[in-house]
Amino acid sequence: MKLAPLFYGIATGLLVGASTVLMTTPRSGSEVRSSLKSTSNDFRDKLSDVKLQLADVKQAINNLTNSSKEVVPSTIEDIKSSIAQWKTETAPLQAHLQQEISSIQEAMAELESKLPKKNEATV
Repeated sequence: MKLAPLFYGIATGLLVGASTVLMTTPRSGSEVRSSLKSTSNDFRDKLSDVKLQLADVKQAINNLTNSSKEVVPSTIEDIKSSIAQWKTETAPLQAHLQQEISSIQEAMAELESKLPKKNEATV
């Protein structure tokens, strides 16, 4: 998201609003000039504060980007190695479970072959 158009819109709105207020006030020219001067000084101060804050945000984003470039790859490698280790640790368990499932299926097939069929049981 680009912030420049937002700030231009805010600045334009402030200028139009300030101009409207200044043109409709019943004050003398010297009062209006001094008011304009103090308002413009305040506006410059606030604008410089906003610039400094934006610079801080930009620096923070750059720092975050740089640190993430270092941290993310090492974290991904750690996760990959953890997954590989988990696979090697669980491989014997998986083989054992496959054997158990096979023996259960064989036992069920044997039981089914020993059970009398429906037609033979009713005769």
